[in-house]
Amino acid sequence: MKRVPFREVRVLFGILLLLVMPAIVHAQAEQTKQGPPPVATQLVREGDFAVKLAAALGLGTTEDEIEAETKLGEVGIAPRNGWIADYPVTPDVIGELQKSVGDAADAKKIAMSKEEALKLFENVSAEFSVAVKPHTVVKTYETLPEDAEKYPSPTVINNYYSTEGPPVVTYYAPPPDYYYLYSWVPYPFWWYGFWFPGFFILSDFHRPVFVSHRTVFISNHFNDVRVHRVFRVDPVRRFRGRTFAGIGVSDRRGFISTGVPRSERSIFNGPRTRGGPGSRIDTPPLRGGGRIGTPPARGGGRISTPPARGGSMGTPPARGGGRGGGPSSRGGGGFSGRGERR
Repeated sequence: MKRVPFREVRVLFGILLLLVMPAIVHAQAEQTKQGPPPVATQLVREGDFAVKLAAALGLGTTEDEIEAETKLGEVGIAPRNGWIADYPVTPDVIGELQKSVGDAADAKKIAMSKEEALKLFENVSAEFSVAVKPHTVVKTYETLPEDAEKYPSPTVINNYYSTEGPPVVTYYAPPPDYYYLYSWVPYPFWWYGFWFPGFFILSDFHRPVFVSHRTVFISNHFNDVRVHRVFRVDPVRRFRGRTFAGIGVSDRRGFISTGVPRSERSIFNGPRTRGGPGSRIDTPPLRGGGRIGTPPARGGGRISTPPARGGSMGTPPARGGGRGGGPSSRGGGGFSGRGERR
């Protein structure tokens, strides 16, 4: 057999490297172009997200969020508890929407392939700066970006709270003095190369935000002025599937009834005549200790250790063993459900 000279092998290898290197560089750039998420995450209403998503998936162009939510709901695209216009798009909501978009494409309820539908969904998520990926979808990275371990320091986080106040949603453990204000939602996800075992969300919130030259509210309070009743979506109970059903919910088992006919339209998506109630916390979240641990290693692992108080997030997944940080079991590990209706 004729032997190939080493010089020719080097030339061929060099040509191959030149052909492949741009793709490698581009992939790494996509991973590293984003630093860690800010202390206060972008606040996006489900209603505004629905308007963009319906247009992207070819379900019609409208500025009416209720119409957009209804069109999406009719093809099975909705968060687990249905669309609630003023509720924020959190990582668990993104995961639920991503799954429902894929399911709708598989069922031929939308006129495109699953791959195309998910790509359009990711584009809308990126446009709103809420592009996260569920941990079950992206279990690990073969090569983590160099910046992946550069989470904000506790000093940076503490300074933010001192100057800006507590954010509605944050991926980092709040300082000890603010911890009681928050609920911990144990939904593991990735933000580009940064791994988080869950996120923190205020147990009660009603904040104005500026969207497309108008002021709207991000809130988990829903006020029915006709019967003088205020409803509150508990973030943890919403994540576990028990809350008030909004537009497009397919299965009402496990949902709490408001007692108001068509409440998903008349309450959760109706005009706001006044602000939500005060900031009283009916069921304060758990108070843990220590530092958030490392995320699950390849091959699994469960989320079970407590989140930190005033500390920073843990490191990305290692190639060996370990398990991720999660909610503490102290205090019962959940909410009793008080405050769902006030």
